[in-house]
Amino acid sequence: MAGKIPRNFIDDLLARTDIVELIDSKVGLKKAGKDYQACCPFHNEKSPSFTVSQDKQFYHCFGCGANGNAISFVMEYDKLEFVDAIEELASLLNLDVPREQGNTSSGPQRTAEQKRSDYDLMLHAARFYQHQLKHHANSAEVIEYVKGRGLSGETVKKFMIGYAPSEWEGLCQQLGRNKEQKEQLVELKLASEKTPGRQFDFFRDRLMFPIRDKRGRVIAFGGRVMQADQGPKYLNSPETRIFHKGFELYGLYEAKQAHKKLEHILIVEGYMDVVALSEQDIEYAVAALGTATTAEHMHTLFRTTDKVICCYDGDRAGRDAAWRALENALPYLTDGKALQFVFLPDGEDPDSLVQKEGKDAFEQRLAQADDFTQVLFNKLSQEIDLTTDAGKAKLLSAVLPLVEKIPSEFYQENLLEQLGRLIGRTKEQLNSRLKTPKQQHSIERKFKITPMRRAIGLLVQHPNLANAVPYLPDLAQMNIGGIALLIKLQHYALQKGTTTAQLLEAFRESPEYEALIKLATWRHEINDDRLEDEFKNTFKFIEDQCLNYRLETLLIKDKTQGLNSDERLECHLLTQALKGTNS
Repeated sequence: MAGKIPRNFIDDLLARTDIVELIDSKVGLKKAGKDYQACCPFHNEKSPSFTVSQDKQFYHCFGCGANGNAISFVMEYDKLEFVDAIEELASLLNLDVPREQGNTSSGPQRTAEQKRSDYDLMLHAARFYQHQLKHHANSAEVIEYVKGRGLSGETVKKFMIGYAPSEWEGLCQQLGRNKEQKEQLVELKLASEKTPGRQFDFFRDRLMFPIRDKRGRVIAFGGRVMQADQGPKYLNSPETRIFHKGFELYGLYEAKQAHKKLEHILIVEGYMDVVALSEQDIEYAVAALGTATTAEHMHTLFRTTDKVICCYDGDRAGRDAAWRALENALPYLTDGKALQFVFLPDGEDPDSLVQKEGKDAFEQRLAQADDFTQVLFNKLSQEIDLTTDAGKAKLLSAVLPLVEKIPSEFYQENLLEQLGRLIGRTKEQLNSRLKTPKQQHSIERKFKITPMRRAIGLLVQHPNLANAVPYLPDLAQMNIGGIALLIKLQHYALQKGTTTAQLLEAFRESPEYEALIKLATWRHEINDDRLEDEFKNTFKFIEDQCLNYRLETLLIKDKTQGLNSDERLECHLLTQALKGTNS
């Protein structure tokens, strides 16, 4: 398990990063007095209101309120999590990100080296496949197949498409030259080993599609057969330590590279659909990786764009897949987010259809996409006889739980109005049937999940996490919203070894009880095996934020007004505490 990133490294990273140079490389800044300006990359505007200060190393938009430092910008602009943003900035400076891991000085270095080695090996594999596409004995046949699928050399290059040779040990012989490399090939699922010490290529005689993460690193592959009798049409990399298919989307990195801001994203089913659409200049398509569209996929997509269009076959299987995607998307439908569906004619897929009718006609189909509310009621109405009271009651019981998942009041009211027309009830009558009032469902909108609330919510739902971080009661004295409650919850969980129900009961009479109830029902969508790391990282962020914010406040006051004796003592104690976290 990777350790925490040292605070002093983050400070050094920010000191070395010029925020003007960073933002200018992505947005394009113009000098305006001592600062720099541009049209804001986070909202649409005609006149620039986005300002970057080189002195402060800080950006602020007077239009939408976006602001922060270099880390904040990378997180928002590239849609990365905190740790990924740190790693991205570090890579731009050719720095390795160190990790704290107890008292073992060599552990973090080995961990960083191993991660870099994994990504390097995957990149070398991708380049090997690219080379084979041009130089293997079968290359003429493979290239003819690629051309027959309507793909140009430019598209092949953009998506790093290659060819896995038909020989059993082509990749292994090239990249597995010692014991460690051979083991790594097996661990990353580039090779298989059924007999100890004897490896053979996992992918053979297939067109290869490298899968890249949000930062553009190759993390896995998809291999497609070129003849019907060669086995399963697609063979995907199994999950590894760097690849988790339920979280990744093929083509998302390329789509983000092609657009400054993605106005919408199209979800399709296969790799060939993504590249065929890109060939026709439709560069906003992504595909799930041999799995249904998961809640994690939807979370990623709605962080990246405001509109998601799901494109499926019109048959039963396609509509079932659409329904699963709809259910997984509901918790992310906040105000301003849109979910639409397009169903293709029988026997067609995006690849075949866009080649047959062209970009304009295909995009016209997307412009006529069905709203998710229409798909929802069409699906349920087809299965229920609405001419009977029993059918109306069944529809009511089917729709209400779905409505309760949606954080947007607008969408809730819209669905309730449509439901009321179908079963002969008023919106007010239906509102009273919701298990939780709408105000409590708007957590993301009215009760935004900040790092503090995230930590409290995880601790309330999983009290055993209290043991995962140090107990620091002095933090409760900080004038930071929520910190006293977090420490109090941790203390109670440590003392009692409690459950969620017991923890909530202990705070029933407290003014924070309603907030704790909301957080106890918050759907955090974090896998169990990642809960501890998520909580640790969030707690560390809060700890550093508390100490730094208070210290900076005192230092500013010292320069402008001066400090009294109590404040000077507090400043000294904070300085010592921060030194302790960085040591």
